[in-house]
Amino acid sequence: MFELNSKMNDERIEEIGDNHVATSAKTPLRADAFTISDEEKINKIQESVKDILHTLGMDLEDDSIQGTPKRVAKAFVNEIFMGLNPANMPNPSTFDNNYNYGEMLVEKNIVVYSTCEHHLLPIIGRAHVAYISNGKVIGLSKMNRIVEYFSKRPQVQERLTMQIVQAMQEALGTQDVACVIDAKHLCVNSRGIKDIESSTVTSEFGGKFKEKETKKEFLQYLQMDTNF
Repeated sequence: MFELNSKMNDERIEEIGDNHVATSAKTPLRADAFTISDEEKINKIQESVKDILHTLGMDLEDDSIQGTPKRVAKAFVNEIFMGLNPANMPNPSTFDNNYNYGEMLVEKNIVVYSTCEHHLLPIIGRAHVAYISNGKVIGLSKMNRIVEYFSKRPQVQERLTMQIVQAMQEALGTQDVACVIDAKHLCVNSRGIKDIESSTVTSEFGGKFKEKETKKEFLQYLQMDTNF
């Protein structure tokens, strides 16, 4: 079993969880994160889920619950947190901009299903991604897949927004990329303050999108406040 850093006492853990603090712009992964196979991870997680359910008082012999540990473990590794594994990173194929399209391209309303890394509860919302070609264009579905890949891991929304932009910038060879995410966090909506109406909006603007007029044009596409 691992031990938490002695500096991370219960009070500090609660403070980070309740105040949506991110400790790094990169997902905090151990150096040995991929030394065991996905199947081994599923087997280990399955036993941990059994222990959690048993501790909560659930009857693991019940027909409805019996398969839950395996189902949860498989969902964690293969679906919900599949974005932790770099082997699942989509190949962001790009093409020459032969038609010389020089205006911004905006992909709106990309569905975001992620998981808050502080409480392991869902983050559900929409991402809006834009770029201005610097000679390369990217397939539209690849933009969705980049959002999905970085969403499928324990996340903080600010980090997720930055990671999407950085991946797009690297694929396209340009800084002219922007992303806005508007999402509901069930750690706020279903626990704690239990505010079911609030959502969180984050943004990352690179290159020309930092300029006032370009940013304003992008936000107008999204019908958002241009004083953002």
